[in-house]
Amino acid sequence: MQRKIYQEILNWKNSNITKPLMIIGSRQIGKTYIIKEFCKNEFENYIEINLQKSPQIVEIFEQKKDPEEKFYKMLIEINKNFNVETDVIFFDEVQESEQLISDLKFYCESEKPYKIIVAGSLLGVKLNRFHSSFPVGKVEMLNMYTMDFEEFLMALDKKMWIDEIKRCYKENESIVIHDKLLDLYRIYLYIGGMPESINNYINEKENIFNYKEKIKKDIIDAYISDMSKYIENVFEGAKIEQIYKSIPSQLGNRSKKFQYAKINKNARRRDYELPLDWLLASNMIIKCNNLTAIQIPPKAFEDPDYFKLFINDVGLLSSLLEIKFNDILLDKPYIFKGEIAENYVAQQLISNNISLQYYKVDQKNNENMEIDFILYNDDGIIPIEVKANDNTKSNSLTKYINKYNPSYAIRISSKNFGFANNIKSVPLYATFLIK
Repeated sequence: MQRKIYQEILNWKNSNITKPLMIIGSRQIGKTYIIKEFCKNEFENYIEINLQKSPQIVEIFEQKKDPEEKFYKMLIEINKNFNVETDVIFFDEVQESEQLISDLKFYCESEKPYKIIVAGSLLGVKLNRFHSSFPVGKVEMLNMYTMDFEEFLMALDKKMWIDEIKRCYKENESIVIHDKLLDLYRIYLYIGGMPESINNYINEKENIFNYKEKIKKDIIDAYISDMSKYIENVFEGAKIEQIYKSIPSQLGNRSKKFQYAKINKNARRRDYELPLDWLLASNMIIKCNNLTAIQIPPKAFEDPDYFKLFINDVGLLSSLLEIKFNDILLDKPYIFKGEIAENYVAQQLISNNISLQYYKVDQKNNENMEIDFILYNDDGIIPIEVKANDNTKSNSLTKYINKYNPSYAIRISSKNFGFANNIKSVPLYATFLIK
């Protein structure tokens, strides 16, 4: 499958490599696959070492020896030749060795042109709780996410459709295949962006009735199994699972705010901060911070106590909610329809490395304004409203426009492309184009 991160990895290779490359993302999003494809395509020779399956290599790097000597001993152990001038080495599940991560500083500063790529399914969690000296500034880091809707279309070999979406987005012109794209959007809501999930849909000749729902359930089970790793104690593991399982229902909070009391009635923030940090570092969930004011830069006005949480993949959310695919595919009205669409948009935006923020004004200010996402780009601060259907009436967006006079606003819905009343209409399937 084609992944857009491939170009970013290629940019690393073409930039006169000096820093090792570290790719961070949740499990089963295709990190290992795309790195191996890159190494095979872009280098004459490469070595791949999975540290979870190679405890003897971990032991070598934990020794108190010169990093160059350890690298040589590793090559002897695996009986592989390595030309430091032309070859690349890929360490998978690198979180198994803190010392190897620390040694990346040496390989960066070495006169020898080491070409090293590292990745790991819980690498973010490990780094968040790192005990050794992290090679700050000596590693190039890339975040990787599940497949966005564009990559879904790429997997379906819909390049012409992608090109037409991009043209209509730019020209604000209606697209003739709008209904077909909405049908695919609804399929994506159900199967999500996990590569295995999309691959199964394709292998079943794009017949959603033959799609194996168990794939998503197995991924969720694997996620829950991971929650026992790199924790302080067993109680923390239980709290991590409690938070994760509470998120689907929390998306329906009228307050539009994550509430610890919804985990259980006796829950307190101080008891769940570390478990929440674990989930965020694992990239299994997405955080969206509320803004206290519409000012530049928005980052300076985030409220750390007021935020929303999303599941990292809308397909996993659909599975956690146990929603039937007929309800999604037939576009039936159901309570969580808007919340699923909003989670989908969050997933698409984060894939474009957009910081997620929203604006919810407390009712005591008599404004009752609620903007789903706030985008900060070269045009200034842009409000984004999400609608799950074609009913686009919104008092909040009107109030926002009247008060803050943005360059324009974006409304994401099931309506076709267009531009009217200073609002850019973006169909849900084109969210991936918002930068």
